[in-house]
Amino acid sequence: MNILAIEASGLTAGTALVTTDGTPEGTTLVAENSLRYKKTHSQTLVPLMDQLKQWTELDLQTLDAIAITSGPGSFTGLRIGAATAKGMGLALDIPIIPVPTLDSLAYNVYGTDALVCPMMDARRSQVYTGIYEEKDRPVALRAGCAVPVADILGDLNERGRQVILVGDGVPAYREEIRQGLSVPYFAAPAHLSEQRAASTAVLAAYLWGTEGGRCLVNADDFRPEYLRKSQAERQMEAARKEGKLSALAAGNLVKEERKEGLHDSADL
Repeated sequence: MNILAIEASGLTAGTALVTTDGTPEGTTLVAENSLRYKKTHSQTLVPLMDQLKQWTELDLQTLDAIAITSGPGSFTGLRIGAATAKGMGLALDIPIIPVPTLDSLAYNVYGTDALVCPMMDARRSQVYTGIYEEKDRPVALRAGCAVPVADILGDLNERGRQVILVGDGVPAYREEIRQGLSVPYFAAPAHLSEQRAASTAVLAAYLWGTEGGRCLVNADDFRPEYLRKSQAERQMEAARKEGKLSALAAGNLVKEERKEGLHDSADL
């Protein structure tokens, strides 16, 4: 089975290609490329895919599935990634393997005895997070959620085990983590600390090997999993409740939030 993976859920855009027979020892990472530098995913994702295709002399007709980090993450990035994956899936008539972003992040440090806690910055003192065991198979002890930083730190303290932290929420909330986490912990190094298309690709191969067709989604049916409402949806609900729809339509509420530093740029 040939799987092309797409990463667009965070600041890094990336693609990867794996071949697999459904077993760990029968899975090969053929190629991976990524970029995290002053460009939007709409500018970089397709060129990265084209570069990978040229490097590997890939015939797209030989692909069996498209893997993609399905969320949470940047609302814009998730939409760009979803549109790309759906377009390829429909054009090639192949399914999508959705891989939760937090599962993929935790899989970066597979093989450890410590707990793994991905923390993605969700702004407003919240993180997208979960708690995983990655010793001999990936197990989610706490499913992906969007919670205040203090909430997940308290959960980790109660479990009383060493923790490896991954994700862009770790440097963003470094001081809160230092003050609030009482169990032994360390942050993953830079090459393992953020989303990687290679991890998504290999985890997709694992899912296919363990779940078979249950992990496959028709390209037309695929939808990202945001875990919380977008900035626009939250504004609409608040404006409707407060009778300020006219002000929202005029853009005044958005201007006020930006002035006060409340607007969530990750949702744009």
